[in-house]
Amino acid sequence: MTPKTELKLARNLAIILFVVGLISYVYAASHSSPERPPLRLMFETAAGSVLFDHKTHTDVSGYGLACTDCHHALEGDASDVESCGECHEPESEDEDIPKRTDAFHQQCIYCHQDFDAGPEKCSSCHVM
Repeated sequence: MTPKTELKLARNLAIILFVVGLISYVYAASHSSPERPPLRLMFETAAGSVLFDHKTHTDVSGYGLACTDCHHALEGDASDVESCGECHEPESEDEDIPKRTDAFHQQCIYCHQDFDAGPEKCSSCHVM
């Protein structure tokens, strides 16, 4: 082959690989599961950041909790589970809906204490 032919072949191969990669990326992004929660969440708080790991809480090798054990469903349907921030504002004046911090503490600290599972001291979760 001549250098000109090799260059043309390499260019065409690069274009084909780029297109295949782009199609694969778009396909994978459009077929990701919307029900799958983020693996880890970092909550920035005045008492120090809290790293929450969903896998530790939901996996059978961890606590084995169902999503609805922590996230309440608004209409009683597991598909209605929303993020905490949808209703629990950081500084809410509504007495019927606890502030986000209070809601987390109700779900996290009290569960850890009641079931003797996971850390119970503030400094175990809150790190500066």
